[in-house]
Amino acid sequence: RGDLLEAGADAFCARCGMTLDPGVANLDLACALVNQLAINGVRHAVVCPGSRSTPVAVSLASHPDIESWVLIDERAAAFFALGMARQLTAPVVILTTSGTAAANVLPAVVEARLSRVPLIVLTADRPPELRDWGAAQTIDQIQLFGSHAKWFVDMPVPVGDDSIVRHARATAARAVQTARSQPAGPVHVNLPFREPLLPADFRPAPRAQSIAEQNGSVDSRALAEPSPLVPASAATDELATRIARERRGIIVCGPGEAPGLAAAAIALSAASGYPILADPLSGVRFGPHERASIIDAYDPFLRDEETAEALQPDAVIRVGALPTSKPLQQLLLARPDRMHVVIDAGTPRDPSHLATSYLVGDPTATLAQLARSVANLGRSADLGWIENWKAADRAAGAAITSALAREDDLFEGRAVSEVAALLPEGATLVVGNSMPIRDVDAFVRGDRRRLRIVSNRGANGSDGVVSTALGVAAAGDGPVVLIVGDLSFWHDLNGLLAATKFGLDAAVVVLNNDGGGIFSFLPQAELLDTPTFEALFGTPTGLNVATAARLFGASHARPGDWDAFRREICHIIGGKGLAVVELITDRNRNVAQHRAAWSAVAQALRRVTPVGA
Repeated sequence: RGDLLEAGADAFCARCGMTLDPGVANLDLACALVNQLAINGVRHAVVCPGSRSTPVAVSLASHPDIESWVLIDERAAAFFALGMARQLTAPVVILTTSGTAAANVLPAVVEARLSRVPLIVLTADRPPELRDWGAAQTIDQIQLFGSHAKWFVDMPVPVGDDSIVRHARATAARAVQTARSQPAGPVHVNLPFREPLLPADFRPAPRAQSIAEQNGSVDSRALAEPSPLVPASAATDELATRIARERRGIIVCGPGEAPGLAAAAIALSAASGYPILADPLSGVRFGPHERASIIDAYDPFLRDEETAEALQPDAVIRVGALPTSKPLQQLLLARPDRMHVVIDAGTPRDPSHLATSYLVGDPTATLAQLARSVANLGRSADLGWIENWKAADRAAGAAITSALAREDDLFEGRAVSEVAALLPEGATLVVGNSMPIRDVDAFVRGDRRRLRIVSNRGANGSDGVVSTALGVAAAGDGPVVLIVGDLSFWHDLNGLLAATKFGLDAAVVVLNNDGGGIFSFLPQAELLDTPTFEALFGTPTGLNVATAARLFGASHARPGDWDAFRREICHIIGGKGLAVVELITDRNRNVAQHRAAWSAVAQALRRVTPVGA
């Protein structure tokens, strides 16, 4: 605060020891809060313009250790912060003024809570005497996000008392710790300020001190990295004994990246003989790790009832969120009586209530400990079991590859496969919900490249997808490609402003079937007449993607065949600026193309002879 302000002597009351000028008190508290956030490792803040948030905004903007990103729309800005936090796996601040500005952050808070992304939401507010009395831009912001926030605090109105400043520092430290601790998620700090918001003689300094330059750069509230939570060894030893009795099991790695998860899952697979079903969002499908036991074509081959029945496991070990694949979910539902263990760091994600037991702990550390326990038992694996999974995986993968190669018409399933195949080492693929993530799951095979695939699968919403991808681009080093449907693209169109304003490099692939393509796969597509279905579910917009791209200064291409599509993707990946490639597809034709691919997989599976048959 000393670097921002030179206060007059008349702003301080010597008798009571409190600051008389609200502007001085506001800035004292805001500077203490922001500096403590920086001490605890916060390096990015997304700031939305507004008056009441001024003390915090100027404190963030002046802090040399925090980069501020100013965006005008709170909903898009919050998803941009979410994308940054997801990419960095570190807390990012989103700051708004009071009123509906704060309310617009709710969708991103919901996603952050469910997908376990650390986010620190700072909302400015009116002081208590103005609340519920008709003051402008004032709503009830107490517990505004309800149970979606891991922690909420309504800060006291700054009055210049040292204890309140200390409280601000402690709150900032606790906010970072709470956001980061497993399971990670959003915290909400509400900050009421009285006017004047800044001191009358406010003079911003040209440069504040960085944390490294401050005296005592290691603060007592600079909290250490949270330690992984590991279940008691007795619990993993008991589970290992049960695994030794069940020779036909699977390890399901669902959405939710965790450092070292692939190595831990592979160790458990080697000890147990269980194959690993790797969701594209698990961080296990791609990477330089050992791949012999990884199954990634399960979505296509589990659609075949005969194969799914033959591969019904007697035991399931599941980590992460619910898998993306509906056929895999149906496989898990088919036998609710089997051993089904869910390993999770927080509230178990088990909506079908299939788990026979839960292990609360860090997924990586827990799987690694479990692998050691199983290995110590020295049991021999059922090689025929895992070989049957591998045979089905090879047959389905080959059939999908062949089916896509024969598909000359533009097809969304082939599009995601082509994009993934062209991504370089270190790239991040951001995938929209509805059909894009399902197509990635079904049509994209893993390999040894270090690729990261992310999607907002916490709440599975279609909102904020563009902003999330651009937040990822702002925080990441490698190329970023977004695959998104046209409705999600339009829903978050103003998110493209971030790319223009900050000069971000990103490629956007719009799969444009002029409507909600996923609904064409659902029963209502056959139950309703065409006009009713189109009005309620198809919802075509007829909007022009090229015009939208020009509005935000992006390049645009609309290739008409696969050679042109590949050329455009190669051109824009890793390129400068914002580029949009639009692929025009037909919703009805898309359904037929998917069904043809599943038919090709079923035919290929008939030629597979199970081990032991």
